[in-house]
Amino acid sequence: MFGYRVPAPDQAMLISGGRRGQGGAPFRVVTGHGKFVLPVFRKVRFLTLAMCEAEVSETCVTKQGIALTVRAVIAFKVGNDTESVVNAGQRFLSDQDQMSVLTGRIFAGHLRSIIGSMTVEEIVTERQKLATEVLETSKTEMAKIGLIVDSLQIQSIDDGDTGYIEAMSAPHKAAIQRQAQIAQAQATQASAEAEQEAARNQAEYSRQTAVVQAEYSAEVDRAKARAAQAGPLAQAHAQQEVLAAQTELAERAAQLRQQELVAEVVKPAEAEAERIRLLAMAEAERMKIQAEAAASHDRVALDRMLIDQLPQIVKEASAGLANANVNVLNGTDGLGEIAAGLVGQGLTILDSVRRNLGAPESTDRTTDRNGTPGAGNGTNGRVEIE
Repeated sequence: MFGYRVPAPDQAMLISGGRRGQGGAPFRVVTGHGKFVLPVFRKVRFLTLAMCEAEVSETCVTKQGIALTVRAVIAFKVGNDTESVVNAGQRFLSDQDQMSVLTGRIFAGHLRSIIGSMTVEEIVTERQKLATEVLETSKTEMAKIGLIVDSLQIQSIDDGDTGYIEAMSAPHKAAIQRQAQIAQAQATQASAEAEQEAARNQAEYSRQTAVVQAEYSAEVDRAKARAAQAGPLAQAHAQQEVLAAQTELAERAAQLRQQELVAEVVKPAEAEAERIRLLAMAEAERMKIQAEAAASHDRVALDRMLIDQLPQIVKEASAGLANANVNVLNGTDGLGEIAAGLVGQGLTILDSVRRNLGAPESTDRTTDRNGTPGAGNGTNGRVEIE
């Protein structure tokens, strides 16, 4: 719309020609929104609020009298508040590039002042402390011109040809080199140990692989052998089972044949033998009875015959004494005893014949008290026969 002006986000719109701004400023400050501006009667100018940069390269003398060239970079901008915009607008609105030049000069002075109170060691080792002190000392001056500093970075510190900083860093460099060498040696040793460990692991892996392969090969060979033996073993087992069945069948056939033989031969033979035994026993019993009957009849005839022959036996026995040398010690009694002895011997012979023939012994025989057969009871007669 005609007469409506809007500043950019990083700009402040300064309107002059009308009533005064805040705090008696010769212009009004508008940021972040638009404004109607009467043409001809009002004049509009824009002040940048963007980040600006200033570089400083200043030769400074330290507390020890050593010249150092310090290079720094300052990042700054116009403050967002109205007072800062008014201060910066009054000073830099016509030539806004002067903000960087003036800022560099301000910081260069503060650098020289602060470095002059510090040693080289402090400056080198405490750069952040140096930057902080420079910012603190320059803050008031920068606020007066409407600027604020966001950061100050010390880029480099150079002592030229004096070699002070290099000499100062020599022990540290040596220590660092020693540490680097130690670290390198440790790294080399660790690398060698790692290589050795890797070699051992590789060898162990190879050994385990070889063992596994050998076991696998052995297992395969055993499986092949079992597979190759499976057919013959199965055939052998089948033949063995056939033989066992045949053997069992033969045993059963033998048992059956044995039972048949027992039924056909043994039993009839046993029956025949029993029949023959019974017949033999019957025959033996019959013959025994006949023998006993015959013996009974014969004993009677034999006894009669022996009795008839007894005188002849005694006679024959006495005839045997005809040529003997007989001494009669007790006279007539002695002769009686001899005669009785002859008769007793005849009776003893008769009893012996009867026992051999199964005849009962005669009860008519008499013996003396000493068991000697005789006819008399004389105890004083004694006969000696030579």
